Formats: sequence, C-alpha cells, structure tokens
Amino acid sequence: MGGLATALALAKRGFKHIEVYESASNLGFVGAGIQLAPNMARILDRLGVWAEIEKDAVDLKETSIRHGDTDIELGHVDLRYIKEIYGYPHMVGHRSSLAGGLYQGCKQEKSIVFFWRTTAEEVEAFAPRPSFKAVPRTGDPYTVEADVILAADGVKSNVRTSILKALSLEAKIIDTNQAAYRIMLRREEMAHDPELLELIDGDKVTRWIGEKRHIIAYPVSGKKIYNLSTVQPDTNFAAAPSSTYTTKGSKTSMLAIFHDFCPKIQRMLNLVPDGEVCEWKLRVHAPLPTWVHGSVALIGDACHPTLPHLAQGAAQAIEDAAVLSVVLSCCPNSDPASIYKSLQVYELLRKERAYTLVDLAAASGRSLHLGSGAAKAERDKQFAALKEKKGAVPDKWADADVQKMIYGHDCMQIAQDSFDELFASLS
Repeated sequence: MGGLATALALAKRGFKHIEVYESASNLGFVGAGIQLAPNMARILDRLGVWAEIEKDAVDLKETSIRHGDTDIELGHVDLRYIKEIYGYPHMVGHRSSLAGGLYQGCKQEKSIVFFWRTTAEEVEAFAPRPSFKAVPRTGDPYTVEADVILAADGVKSNVRTSILKALSLEAKIIDTNQAAYRIMLRREEMAHDPELLELIDGDKVTRWIGEKRHIIAYPVSGKKIYNLSTVQPDTNFAAAPSSTYTTKGSKTSMLAIFHDFCPKIQRMLNLVPDGEVCEWKLRVHAPLPTWVHGSVALIGDACHPTLPHLAQGAAQAIEDAAVLSVVLSCCPNSDPASIYKSLQVYELLRKERAYTLVDLAAASGRSLHLGSGAAKAERDKQFAALKEKKGAVPDKWADADVQKMIYGHDCMQIAQDSFDELFASLS
C-alpha cells in the first residue's frame, strides 16, 4: 500500500518520472479485510481514489467487545459520531479493493511506470545519485539510478538492511510470540445459520477476547464476505528461521487453539475448508535509529511494522506516502543535500507518531489478552464503566481519545505548514 500510495501522491504533486518496482507479478485478489480509518480516507480522497474504494466498503456503525467463551458483551461503542467529527466514517473493506483503487489511480498518471516481478535487492549507492540492484525473476540483474529511492519493501526490507549496514547500525527483529489466522467466509457459507447471517448483515465489528487470544470480525466486499482475523500464541513458527513469516496452517490446530470459545465461533471456524488455513507470524523490529540515508528513505513496514491491534498498519504507510509527497514537492531544489534535508523533515514529522502507535497497539494487545487476576478484573471494570459512557476503553482501537489522536491528525496539512521551519532548522 505504501508504495502505490507514494507513487500516486508524488504524481499528484507534479513529479514527472516515477518508477515502481514490485516483486509480485500482479496485484491479484490477495489479502484479507482491512480497516479504512478516517485518517486514511482523508488522504485517499485527496488522491482522487476514495470514491471508488468506498463503493465496496462497509460503513461501521458500532463495535462490540465480547468474552470469547460466553459471547457475553463486555463493552459497546457507537461509531456513528466518527463521520460527524472527522469528516469520514470508519469503514472496512477488502485489501484488494484498496490496492486496486490505488493501482487504478496510478494507471491514470502518465508519469508512473510499473516494473513487475522485480525485487530491489540492495542499495548500491545512497548519494549523490542513489542506485539499487534490481533483480527480475527472469533475466539478469541491473542497476537503477534515481534522484530519490523510497523503499516500501515491507518488514523484511532489503533496503533497510542496506541502510543499517552502511551506517554500522543494528535493529533487532522482535519476536512477539504471536501468530494470526486470516479467514474469509462467503455469504453463501453462512446463509444457513441465522446467527451467522446476522453477523454478516450487520454494520458492526465484533471482537471476541480470551486469555492470550482474540478474534476480530466484520463484513467486507458489500457484505458478501465475512472477515475474521485472529491472534494467538505462536507455536508453528517457534523453531522456524527468522525469514519465515507464513505457513500452511492446520484446521485441527486452529480449532484446538479456540476450543473454549463460544459455539458461534466454533461454527464459523468449522466452515473453513480443510487445506485452506494459512497462519502468519507476527514480527516487528526494534525502533530504527534513522529512516533516511542520503537520498534513500524507508516507508511503512520497512521502518515501523506494527501489531494489528489498532488497525493502523496500512494507514500509517499511507500517511508516510502523503508526507513524502509534501516534503519532496517543497524541496527548494534537486541538490542531493536539499533532498536529504527534505527526507529528514519527513522523518521528523512521522517517526514519533508512528512509533507511538506501534507502542499503543502492543499495549492494547496485552490488555485484551489478559487471563485471570487483578489486571483482568480491572480491565473488565473499565469495560463495564464504558456501558455508562465513563472512562477509557481498554481496547484502544475503540477509545475516543485515541481515535482523536489518530483520526484527527491531518498529516499533509501539518507537513505543509511546518516544512519551512523544520527544513531551516537542519544543518
């Protein structure tokens, strides 16, 4: 998402020669559900692609946090106020709709050229003319030179590795000891069950929580698909090499992990076809000392991968893209020194916010996964107070103060207003 959004945002700012190198052969119908928060929608609207993406999305009106074992509601939050306050509703959609909308926007820009099935293997020079080794699936590797290289190559970023090596720095991969299943159920699979049909017909996100585990679920794709994402202790990746992030899962193991969750959950998990269970390892890395070296910068998961508990991973990558488009368009000239300073402004504008949200997501996950004890009892008291509209929400995704910090932040306007001062402050 970060790469597509960056290319489109730069094109909208008038940049004339933008090359996108993508390791996949095409975008395809891949991924699972994704939350389209107001801070993301605001940027997509400015880029001219929100209207099309919104057509297939579901407008969430409420969220329900429930005990996994009993299905008893712990807390409930009405989300209808979000559009009134932030200008956009909190919607959910399919990841392919978001990627497809951005890609269609890019295809309308003559300045953007795609190179499919090509990986950026390593940075060969950082300045004055940065370059990287491009490795196509077929054919020989070749060198690509540019004025600026912006790397949205994910949590396993080759470009991040090159930057850290060049600066003799390290950033350790942090094993969260957590993994996730991503499940997509079709409407016709749920139609025979009135309780399940009620879920897919609703405008609601539901989170079932238990000790060290939870499931979050909501309808996507015009309510034709019901998306479930789980988080549970890692067992299948514990002995795997650090490069392994996905594996073919076992339906038997999945059912065993959530065996004590309510019958409604059991019925949904049993609908997953044998052989179609896929499990993701949830890994992050320690905060990086810098996101920038020379005329090269990192975007999204390459510099701030996060746990999914705030549903802000893609949104923060898109914020990166938006801010980069502003600072590079404000850059006074094309000298490498000015480009470097502009990229430093990008880091100043984005780094603290991104890492704050990474920490909040981790904290929210710890709260949701509490077992027995005083901490869980206090958390459940907070959920009970929520029903009387009192206090903070332990599930930070649904907390009004956290939403204000995330959704009320106009990263493009802030970048525009503060660029000159920040640029001048850099030596």
